[in-house]
Amino acid sequence: MDPMASSRRDLAVRAAVAQGLLTPDAPVVALLDTAGIRASAAALTGAFAAVTRAEVLHAFAVKAAPLVPVLRLLADAGLGAEVASPGELALARAAGLPPSRTVLDSPAKTPAELREALALGIAVNADNLQELARLDALVASAPTASPLGLRVNPQVGAGAIGALSTATATSKFGVALRDEGAREAVVQAYLDRPWLTRLHTHTGSQGVPLTLMAEGVRAAYELAEEINAKAGRPQIDTLDIGGGLPVNFASDEETPTYAAYARLLAATAPGLLDGRYRLVTEFGRSLLAKHGSVLTRVEYTKTSGGRPIAVTHAGVQLATRTVYAPEAWPLRILAYDAGGRPRTGEPVVQDVAGPACFAGDLLAAGRALPLLRPGDVVVVPDTGAYAFAHHYAYNSLPRPAVHGFTVAGDGTVSFVLARPAQTSEEIVAEAGGAHADALVR
Repeated sequence: MDPMASSRRDLAVRAAVAQGLLTPDAPVVALLDTAGIRASAAALTGAFAAVTRAEVLHAFAVKAAPLVPVLRLLADAGLGAEVASPGELALARAAGLPPSRTVLDSPAKTPAELREALALGIAVNADNLQELARLDALVASAPTASPLGLRVNPQVGAGAIGALSTATATSKFGVALRDEGAREAVVQAYLDRPWLTRLHTHTGSQGVPLTLMAEGVRAAYELAEEINAKAGRPQIDTLDIGGGLPVNFASDEETPTYAAYARLLAATAPGLLDGRYRLVTEFGRSLLAKHGSVLTRVEYTKTSGGRPIAVTHAGVQLATRTVYAPEAWPLRILAYDAGGRPRTGEPVVQDVAGPACFAGDLLAAGRALPLLRPGDVVVVPDTGAYAFAHHYAYNSLPRPAVHGFTVAGDGTVSFVLARPAQTSEEIVAEAGGAHADALVR
């Protein structure tokens, strides 16, 4: 846990108001704590360095925060990139990530995607045996420097959020190892392909307990040992163990930790860490979530059915998962006054609503907070991953500006623009504005 993170956030909120980042005309903005991001990256690399001397590539899951400046910052902190689409690959390349530190995963790669990855020398994890057959032809047609692997589903079970549990009996990802004949088919696939040198698994993320994640990794490790024994050589030299460390959304405490997970892996599958295998990890949410915040002004307050409601400019377009599945994705709400200072006062049960035109657009329902007033600032912490970087264009609401910030020793806050706010002209262009007459000709 970074004891200074909440202090930096408070200083940044006040500075965002004072420096004009959050105004009546720009009523929502997103902030990224660059010191916090660097601290998370260091915690990850340090945790694995403490349990293994093996070479480890920590490939950030680009889907968690697809912003080029974020990818560049993480690359500067020693991380690579895990991409799952041509768009994410383009972002990683724009951030300067070399092919040697990039991994391509996806359950639906096209021939063109595979050809591009192999031409660049990017590591590829095939999702299924049909994709392996497609790779057979591509590998035979042109030499490639790409390390190639196969994703397997250890079928160890689900966590608390089914949609994010990727090692269930019927998961769409990977080859299901416990299905009849599947394990034998995977072993034979490796024996038939000397160029297949990696094995990949990923058990899930939010809601998945560390013990279940470790069980999934152990299953992949045991399969690698079996394949190498039957091959009579260390054919599999790299295990990609995915990511998925859950995030605590209930407080500023950063739990669970990378160190705890690394120690659990050492206890669960010690042979994995004895130096015989290179490792790849694909953490995403846990690196960014705690270091991003959405700031929004309270536009109006009202009472309905006796309950106070604060209407803001942040809702489903930024916190999509929270709005549609609030039980699975609750977010904290922090109240500040119009000057960006923490608001005090007796807690009052109230709703915090977003701007979208449907009744469920609520950041929080029945939340006890100091009574919010028009002009106040609502801060939604823990939104650095899968939130403001993944804009949902409901009501054609614009994407907010994203600013990184640093805090000097004297408390001075400096901001840098990571992504500008979306303009109305850009919204029109994305909505086919240049083709207005296309359907009436």
